[in-house]
Amino acid sequence: MSSSIADLRKDYKLLSLDSADVDVDPIKQFQHWFDQALNADLLEPNAMTLATSTTDGRPSARKVLLKGLDQRGFVFYTNYESRKGKEILENPYVALCFHWAELERQVRVEGMARKISRDESEAYFKSRPFESRIGAIASNQSAEVASREELERQYATLLRDFEGKDVPMPDFWGGYVVEPHVVEFWQGRRGRMHDRLEYRKERNYWNITRLSP
Repeated sequence: MSSSIADLRKDYKLLSLDSADVDVDPIKQFQHWFDQALNADLLEPNAMTLATSTTDGRPSARKVLLKGLDQRGFVFYTNYESRKGKEILENPYVALCFHWAELERQVRVEGMARKISRDESEAYFKSRPFESRIGAIASNQSAEVASREELERQYATLLRDFEGKDVPMPDFWGGYVVEPHVVEFWQGRRGRMHDRLEYRKERNYWNITRLSP
């Protein structure tokens, strides 16, 4: 098994990445790449790995979905009492990673996660499908549950209780914006000589440097 894994290889050869060809603003550059990922009909191009850690340096990572992008940064929504929510409360410094394998591209983000306003969270919550709004209330995310059957019973009860009614956003649910301090764009190249451009914020200015692959 280990030898077959070690033998897995891919030769990257689609595109290149040069500082002369990118936007000076990493948010605009990300939007450009994201639009290309959308046009390529990739499966969930807004899926991103979110890495958090405790104050004593114990990391955890999971996939979440990007649900907003503006000059503040990258927006996602979750249960504030989940493991990631508790870790962000302890240590707001987080990392994101987007991987678009079909385009041989990756984007890494390092920054600080801050809660967005309740009004903004409610506007998104109301746009979600009815079943998803119920799911946000039914799931005590990251907490132990006795069985799948118990979870299903709670979900079914809430479906009946809120049928034909407005589903209020719970206080423990809402959005975060990750305000980037570092954004790295990676483009696969032949012979593992990949292109890596790093944007690093210095005061209000983004400094762009090329990194060795």
